[in-house]
Parts: sequence; C-alpha cells; structure tokens
Amino acid sequence: MTTICSADQEEGHVKMRLLALSAVTFVVMAGCGPEAKPGGGANAPAGGGDSHALLNNPAPTFSGASVNGMGSVDLAKWKGKVVFVDFWATWCEPCKKSFPKLQEMNVKYKASGLEIVGISEDDEESGIKEFGEAHGAKFPLLWDKGKAIGEKWSPPNMPSSFIVDKKGVVRFVHLGYHDGDEAKLEQELKSLL
Repeated sequence: MTTICSADQEEGHVKMRLLALSAVTFVVMAGCGPEAKPGGGANAPAGGGDSHALLNNPAPTFSGASVNGMGSVDLAKWKGKVVFVDFWATWCEPCKKSFPKLQEMNVKYKASGLEIVGISEDDEESGIKEFGEAHGAKFPLLWDKGKAIGEKWSPPNMPSSFIVDKKGVVRFVHLGYHDGDEAKLEQELKSLL
C-alpha cells in the first residue's frame, strides 16, 4: 500500500524536521563556550577570577617548541617563576585585544620572574605566528597540535588564562577577556611575584 501525502502534509513534515533540527542545534550550541560563573566549593577562587577544576591544583606539565622563534617551552623548568598560560585561537576576537595587554605585562614583569606562554588551540598551525606578530606578542606561542595540552588543562573557551605560582600550582583562572581585565590580572600577578 502506497501512502500519498498532500502538499500541506508534506509542508508540515518539512516544518517538523526543521523544528527538530533547530532544537538539536540549540542544545549542541548551548554547550559551546559556557559562561563562567564564580562559585563556591573546593575550586572557588580565593582572590578573584573564575572557578575551574585546576584551581589550587598542580598545573599539568607541557613542553614544546614555539612557532614564533622564542625557543622551547617546558613548564616544569619554570618552577620558581610565575607563569601566565593563555589558551587562545586566531579566530578569537577577544584574543586580539588581550595580546597587546599580555605583552605589556610581559615587558613590565619579566625581570621580576614572570613567564607568559600562549597556547594556540587552532586546528592548523598556519597563521599562528602571523597573529602573534600582528598583535604584538613577544612571548612564546605554542601550537597545541592534536589538542594534547588542552585535554589536560580543559580551557572551556577562548581565551582561557591560568596563572601558575612559583610552586607550580594554578592560583587564578580567567575565562574570556574584556577591556579592563588587565588591571585584575596585573593585581593577581603582583600578589604572586
């Protein structure tokens, strides 16, 4: 037996399929780049910043060659220094604003023991070095090929910044970047230097 749908019935089926597809898309997109909400619990920030599972825990180690000619990076060798780990991507608009501010802090506090490293979560290496040059980065930029570093650090959005103390413990986390955030970042850095 063959069922034949009228044009109105067919249009209704198309609308239902589009509605279902829209609902699925909404649910999936709601999980992309969650908004950070400071809260209580064991991983609540002590002096500001955002909550994250790594807060007040040892920073996962990583190493690699910079793509912008700044040599190799090995987090384990930076114990005794304060390290600013910034996860970013070339498509990230707030990253374009944050890079010049990171470079200002790099110049201001490097002699006091600050190291900054930018870890690109881009799918391809092309454009990373150029992005750094265009936005004033004179600190090492790594490409997280295969996302192995990101898997250990779990940056929920771009940029996600982690401030690691001299003992290798994550003390501050910042998810996202807005104009003026550098004042809080600088205050946190100074408390650890």
